[in-house]
This record gives sequence, structure tokens and C-alpha cells, in this order.
Amino acid sequence: MGPETATSETDVDILIIGAGPAGLMAAASLAHLASIPSRSPLSVRIIDKRYTKIFSGQADGLQCRSLEIFDSLGFADRAWKEANHMIEICMWNPDASGTIQRSDRIPDTIVGLSKFQQIVLHQGRIERFFLDNIQKYSRGAIKVERGVLPMSLEIGEERVKVKVRRLTEEEAAPPQVRTGSKNDATDGLFRSNLVGDDYEDQNIARESSGEEEVIKARFVIGCDGARSWTRRALGPEFELQGEATDFIWGVMDIIPITDFPDIRMRCAIHSANDGSLMVIPRENRLVRLYIQLKEVTPDASGRADRSKITPELIFSAAQKILKPYKIDYEYCDWWTAYQIGQRISPSFSHSSNKVFLAGDAVHTHSPKAGQGMNVSMQDSFNLGWKVGLVAKGICHARILDTYQSERRRVAQDLIEFDHKFSRLFSGRPAKDVMDAEGVSMAEFKDAFLKGNLFASGLSVNYGPSALVVKSGDPGELGDRSERSRELEGIHKITGETFLAKQSLAKGLPVGMRVNSFKVLNQACARPWHFQERLKADGRFRVVLFAGNILDRKQKERVEVFCAKLGSPDGFLRRATPEGAKIDSVIEVLTIHSAKRTETELLRDFPDILHPFDPHTGWDYNKVFVDDESYHEGFGDAYGNYGVDKERGCLVAVRPDQYVGWIGELEDFEQLQKYFEGILVL
Repeated sequence: MGPETATSETDVDILIIGAGPAGLMAAASLAHLASIPSRSPLSVRIIDKRYTKIFSGQADGLQCRSLEIFDSLGFADRAWKEANHMIEICMWNPDASGTIQRSDRIPDTIVGLSKFQQIVLHQGRIERFFLDNIQKYSRGAIKVERGVLPMSLEIGEERVKVKVRRLTEEEAAPPQVRTGSKNDATDGLFRSNLVGDDYEDQNIARESSGEEEVIKARFVIGCDGARSWTRRALGPEFELQGEATDFIWGVMDIIPITDFPDIRMRCAIHSANDGSLMVIPRENRLVRLYIQLKEVTPDASGRADRSKITPELIFSAAQKILKPYKIDYEYCDWWTAYQIGQRISPSFSHSSNKVFLAGDAVHTHSPKAGQGMNVSMQDSFNLGWKVGLVAKGICHARILDTYQSERRRVAQDLIEFDHKFSRLFSGRPAKDVMDAEGVSMAEFKDAFLKGNLFASGLSVNYGPSALVVKSGDPGELGDRSERSRELEGIHKITGETFLAKQSLAKGLPVGMRVNSFKVLNQACARPWHFQERLKADGRFRVVLFAGNILDRKQKERVEVFCAKLGSPDGFLRRATPEGAKIDSVIEVLTIHSAKRTETELLRDFPDILHPFDPHTGWDYNKVFVDDESYHEGFGDAYGNYGVDKERGCLVAVRPDQYVGWIGELEDFEQLQKYFEGILVL
């Protein structure tokens, strides 16, 4: 930098480094906090050294939980309409003669898990949906600043200083290779794990007159991928730990010309001797092929020679695996190759809780389970509201400790799952029960079925913390680190007491996300998936299962609870900033079990459950009933949630739709204590 160039300084609440799906999820989560009152608006910046978003290749699978999150943000319908829907998995294995045969069919998504099933859609479209959503909910305040390179990071007592430089367009262009092969397809090797950590930076000049700036942030979130600059800036103690295998796989997005009968199904194909292949049918007639490359092996350094990997080599391997079926193509949209390995960072956040890492920056694995983008987005969805509400002064800073304990444990489980799954997929099929060297196809199918639940994202179960009141060791149920064992704000509860509380709503496990069943709006009879009412707007929810509100004794129980809820000393009013609406930080939603047509909103429910506004009148969107609708049947929410239809119960739900606490209507003081441990009242 020339001596005449001044370096500007800017203050910001939250700086996000990296504008892939994880970074955009963090930005979207923060944009949706705009309605939460605070002394000053939350300032957020997001930077990325790339000049453009992704236009081809990269991740494409969207699991159930990711779609539920998209729905809570308001754009699941866009993805659902454009995507290819994954309905069935076909398994192909060699017969006694070595010829591949279809051996099984199973549902791609376990039936009844979610209102969504797995879909496949190009990452570039997903990024577009995020960008539109961020623009809408931040009212243009949050924009991706592209071609911005972070250069240094310094953690101070109050703020984190990040020095950045604006790149030229040439510097910010990724070093993609044009192959000269069919259709001159774009390659993704520059982002593959077959290249070194500094490969993407090879176009960047070390000395430049580009504009420099020091961004002073209260919090920094590093979502800058497997070769994360943020992680490296934090020091060697954050480096990924794990191992690579000798298995090399290629990936191609093509429009296939083939006689293979299941080309529009998701397929897991084991050949006798030529390796394995996965078929992922995509949108716009595209098909993604994951192809084991048995001819490519790592060298002495443990890394394969990427110069030997071409689309022709990859496709030739696919043709061998699919024999006797024929496959060809004229159009290839994208291709890459990668080496299977599983690695994880020892820590997801700096000890100061000012710098956090998410997504590929802290965990990498095989892409075949469709988990990379999904788990990465779910990392930053977990983190975004926590950092945002602490920055706004709504929540105590202690909740930031839960990010590592919750999400690193998920990453650990993912690494364990991927380690087993990728080796079963890459192994040679066993010829018979005596073939100890080969992979049992029965074992592979069992792993696939069990993996489907894990891959859906719906088996995540967070351990005890300030945010989750349950029994058990926070370390063992968290990421097993010392930090998780020492979590502040733990609500001590015995195993026996917790089981009694959990029995009040067996279908709402504490620490897991709220499943969705149909309920009716009491005022207008419109059916809703209850999960649709849990928007990702940063608000906590208290769900009052009011039971049979027409029963005199039950109505008295509800009225006693509501009297405490509306008192000046109660958590609801103490959490609400002066002059703000009563539901601005905590929203109370009610589901009762009496007949809708025999119940009246204004007659049978205390005012606090449907607050009155002098300008807009009563709120008709907070009381629901578990009853049959005219056109969409009976959701049986009480039955599915395991709640007694007469007595009901109370459930506290976090802003990310996870259950934090369960109790009786008489347990108001315990619910008060729960919120006192989280919110600045």
C-alpha cells in the first residue's frame, strides 16, 4: 500500500466472512431479527473474496430440516417448486456372475418424519433465494460485499479488528480450469480437497494499491470454507484434525444419454470389481454422478495428482461400473474430484466468544450423504440468533457457549457416520458370507437406512445447558469438551423429575426440534402446520397446551397460569422493552383440545393469550385448536405430541424451533427461572 493511501476504520456489530450457504444463512438469520426491539439497529456486514455467487456445481442436496428452516425464513416454497424431488433409492449390486442387478428399493426420506422430503437443487439457486430474503428482511441494509479479502485479525477486549483489502476483478476470480473436453465444462477442482490451502489465493497479489479498511466488530463469524482464512488467523490450535483415505471420487453433472433404467432415481451402485457409483437426479434433466476412481491413488504425500484427473477419466470409470448398460453425454455442466476424508476442528469458537467458525471451516467429510451444505447452514442457523440477541442486549452472553457444545457434537456424529458410510460405499462387495474382505450388502443397506434418519437432520438432540432443561451430563451429551462440561446456567434436574416432565409431551423431546402437525386457527378455522407459526424471527415461544378449556377446573388452571403470565413481575412483561408489543421478545401460542365450534376466542380465553391493540384490535392468530378441518382432515396434534387432552402442559421453544423446557401449568416459577437464565429481564 502506498504511503498516500489512508486506511479507514468502521464499527459494526457482526462481521460475517464468507458468503456461501453458511454465511448467507447467518446473514438471513440476523436480518430476521429486525423486528426484535433494541436501543439501536443491529449492524451486520458480510464479505467474500469471490466476485460472484456460485453459478454451477458445488452442493445440491437439501434435507428435511434445511427445508423446515427455509420455511421458517419464508422461501421454502421457491426451493420446493424448482427442485427435483427425491422419492426412492434403488440399490444395485452384482449377482453371482458379476452383473449389476437392482437388489432393493427404499423410500428416500423416512415416511412421516417431516412435511418435507429431500430435494435436489443447484447451490447457486439456493444462494439466490438467500440473497433475495436478506434484501427483503434487512430492507437493503445487509448486502454481500464481494471482492473483499481479509488480511489480519486482532482480538481485543471490546472488539475484533479485521483488516481487509478490496481486490481487483482479476484477483477475485477463482482459478478454474477449462479442459477443452466436451462442452468445455467448468471444473470445481479449485475448491476440491485435492489442492492445497492457498490454491484459491494464487491470483492475489501480495502487494497492492487496493483500498484497505479496518473493520472493528463486536462479533466475527467465519464461514469461509474448508480452507478458512478465519480459522488460520485464529492459530494452529484451530486446525482441522482427522484423516484422509485412499479413496478418490469424481463428480460430474451431465445430461445423460443412457439405457440404464433408474437414471431418474437416486441409486447406490456397487460393481463387482470396478468400484461404486451414486446417481443423483437433478433439476432440468441434469444428473449428478459420484464415481469411484480406482485408477487414481494418492502419492507418498497422501494427495492424488489432480493433473491426471479429467472428465474423460471420470466418465470412463462410470461407464465401466454401469456395464452392461451404456451411458454417454453431450452436455456436462460441471465436474470435480475429491479425496474422502473426515476432519474436525478442536474448537468452533475462540475462548473470548467473539470469533466463531461454522460449516466447512470446522468440519469436512465426503459429500455423498448430502450433509455438507445442510449441516453448515444449520450451524449458522443455530449461531445467528444467539449472537444477534446477545448483540441486541436481549440475551445473556452465556448462551454463546452453547454453540460449540451443540453444533460440534452434531459434527462429531456426522464424522462418525460418514466414516462408516463412505468406507462401506467405497469397498468391494462381498462375494458370499465367507468373503471377509468384501462389504456385506446387507450391512450397507442397514447403514443406508439408519443414515437416512441422521441425514434428514431431524435426529439432532441437544444436551443440557441454559437453553435446554434436561437431565444428564452436559459434557457427554454435548461435544465432550471441557468447555461443554463447564457450561454456565445449567438447570439442575434429576433424571426422575425430567422423565416426569417429558412424559407430559412425549412427542416433543426436550432438545429436539418441534415436529409439525395440523391445527386450526380458532377464529377462522384455517388449518396450519403448527411449525409454520414458529417463524425464525428471533422470538422465544411459550406454547400453552390448554387442554379442554370448556372443563371448569381446567379453565381455572389456565386462568391462574395466565394471571401469573400477565403480572408485572412475570418474565413476559419483564422481557418486553418499554413501549414494545407484549409479544416482541416472547410469543405465547395456545393449542386447546375442545371442539372448535363450541368454543369462543373472546369468551373462553384470557386476554393475555390474544392481546388487544388499540389500533388493530384483538390478535386472532395466537389461539389454535386440535380439531378436524373441512378440507385437510384431523392433525391429531395432542395425540402426536403425546399431550393429555384434558390437562395439557407448557412447552418453551427456542427461536430455532428446538424444545427448551416442558412443565405443568402450575410450573410457572420454573418457567420464570428458565427465562431468567437466558434473557436480560
